[in-house]
Amino acid sequence: MGGEIATMTASATSADASTEVPLKRRLRRAERARQVKALGLVAPLLVFLLFTFAGPIAGMLWRAVDDREVRQVLPQTIAALASWDGKDLPDETTFAALASDIHAARAAGTLAIAAKRLNYALNGFRTILTSTSRNLKAMPEAGTAKETLAKINPAWRERSTWTTIKDAGGPLTGFYLLAALDLTRNADGAIVAAPPDQAIYRSLFARTFIISLSVTVLCLILGFPVAYLLATLPPGKSNLLMIFVLLPFWTSLLVRTCAWIVLLQSKGVVNDSLHWLGIIDEPLRLIYNRFGVCVAMTHVLLPFMILPLYSSMKAISPAYMRAAASLGAPPLTAFLRIYLPQTLPGIGAGSLLVFILALGYYITPALVGGAADQMISYFIALYTTETANWGLASALGAVLLLATILLALVYGKLVQGQQVTGGMKN
Repeated sequence: MGGEIATMTASATSADASTEVPLKRRLRRAERARQVKALGLVAPLLVFLLFTFAGPIAGMLWRAVDDREVRQVLPQTIAALASWDGKDLPDETTFAALASDIHAARAAGTLAIAAKRLNYALNGFRTILTSTSRNLKAMPEAGTAKETLAKINPAWRERSTWTTIKDAGGPLTGFYLLAALDLTRNADGAIVAAPPDQAIYRSLFARTFIISLSVTVLCLILGFPVAYLLATLPPGKSNLLMIFVLLPFWTSLLVRTCAWIVLLQSKGVVNDSLHWLGIIDEPLRLIYNRFGVCVAMTHVLLPFMILPLYSSMKAISPAYMRAAASLGAPPLTAFLRIYLPQTLPGIGAGSLLVFILALGYYITPALVGGAADQMISYFIALYTTETANWGLASALGAVLLLATILLALVYGKLVQGQQVTGGMKN
């Protein structure tokens, strides 16, 4: 009897083991199928982001360090300069290589490509190359290339001319990134400050950050009371107020900016109203300056501050303020110590969103700002569309992108620290 029971127990155990493995396999198959379906759902979005976001950013970063124009037009010269120590003028072989490259580039019609790139590094280089190409009728005789080129243009006797060609030999370069930070390399290859007449980008970045910070502070000051009303009013009134908050989204950015031009101009509504009230005798200059830029950008970006604040405030229970009042806390103290700390995530998210959007603004400063109030995006657009200096435009964009990433990382650290502190208090 005992043997039969043991046999039945062993067979049941083996049956359970035999059914357990297929069950695990079925669970794994079901999990893989679920993951494949989820990937299939998000795949179109990933492809869209790859081609419209990651791809352009990668292309921008590549153009900021790509430097192959001179190498393609003057290949023999770049190869000859590879062994040049940069202390004295190159040897006769290098001069002959340059003469040969100029002849070949003139025949192919590509000399302007190298001249344009070299002119970025040394002002007047375009003239040096074009005049040399125009006057170099035939290849110099053996051993006379150095003398012939020096007679055509004395710039070939200067070491800086040749160091410029060597530095532009590529295929990668830090020239554009250094220029975006008002830095350059001297004839010895050391990184030095750019000449004062070329050092404009640091001040441009500072101006961009100051304007963006000013707009962020204005949006926070104006948006906090509105978000508080939205979170505390009854649903009917709150929904009506939310419509007015979202109303700017239904109007074109260009139309809103042009409306501010009409309002703030010398004979506009604001100046006429102030003059009618007797507050001013002469029209105030409210446009084509920093004031106009900040006002117009604040109007455009204000909803991006209100919505994160509203989302954060809506999640705060009114019981906290009632409890603080029941314990004897004055309204101001209860607001500062109970309510305001709970809105910090919304303040941080809204401020970061507004600040990052303001950094890249182009249309509004271009229309309502003066020459001294243009932001870095204006010059990125200028180098992209007008002068076709893609390298410098990409370098400026890369520096702006790096600043944005650093801000996002700082915000993430602050939020993480706040969560840890809040968890310890709880």
